[in-house]
Amino acid sequence: MKGWRLLLTRPAEESQSLAHLLEQEGIYSASLPLLEIRPLPVSDENRSIIYNLAAYSAVIVVSKPAARLGLEMVDEVWPQPPMQPWFTVGAATAQILDDYGLRVFFPEQGDDSEALLELPQLQEAICGYDPKVLIMRGEDGRELLAERLRERGVAVDYLPLYRRHLPYYPAFALPQRVKAERLNGLVVSSGQGFQHLRELAGDAWPDLAQLPLFVPSPRVAELAREAGALTVVDCRGASASALLAALREQPEPASQA
Repeated sequence: MKGWRLLLTRPAEESQSLAHLLEQEGIYSASLPLLEIRPLPVSDENRSIIYNLAAYSAVIVVSKPAARLGLEMVDEVWPQPPMQPWFTVGAATAQILDDYGLRVFFPEQGDDSEALLELPQLQEAICGYDPKVLIMRGEDGRELLAERLRERGVAVDYLPLYRRHLPYYPAFALPQRVKAERLNGLVVSSGQGFQHLRELAGDAWPDLAQLPLFVPSPRVAELAREAGALTVVDCRGASASALLAALREQPEPASQA
């Protein structure tokens, strides 16, 4: 896998952690964060949701920022949180909740909504009378998760905690970075991350669309293909392990002089 030279686009702290893991595998990476997390103001409606946290059969937390911001709100209201099970898509988010002392479950195979929905613990949590699930997230995302739960007769509420922004970069910053560092693969961790990649690419997108693009889910893969990306690799998750597994399955790029 040492032939790969990847562009990482996650928020700065997450890109730094991922870059370290890739380096241990001999994989070069450069970081250009395309998602900046900004907490949303706490509304009366959101505060009311936290006050009524015990009414939910389960709580699903979709990201590390959602975990941190959600726990800040819980900490303000609950000396001891209710004892319903909490769920995440990936291990890193689960660790934040576990460190707080919550009972948390996540799929060990497949970091995506489909794998989470198949968890026996989640199915058990929503099998009772009039089940309700709270999803802690950004302003949007994981719509498929809520749709599938509602199809099963579950009432779903959202707790929006943050907004993702595209940081400011000069024009041509993205193609110049790719060219200067001889990058041969692009990595995005969400649909919005891909949209920001496409936006920042501008007129250079037809060239960048020829590079292998590693995405976290079938939904983002579809977005990328519709936008003209030629080689889209669905990693079935946004974790480092999912990316590494996908890289192992791909033909290694030829070395560049």
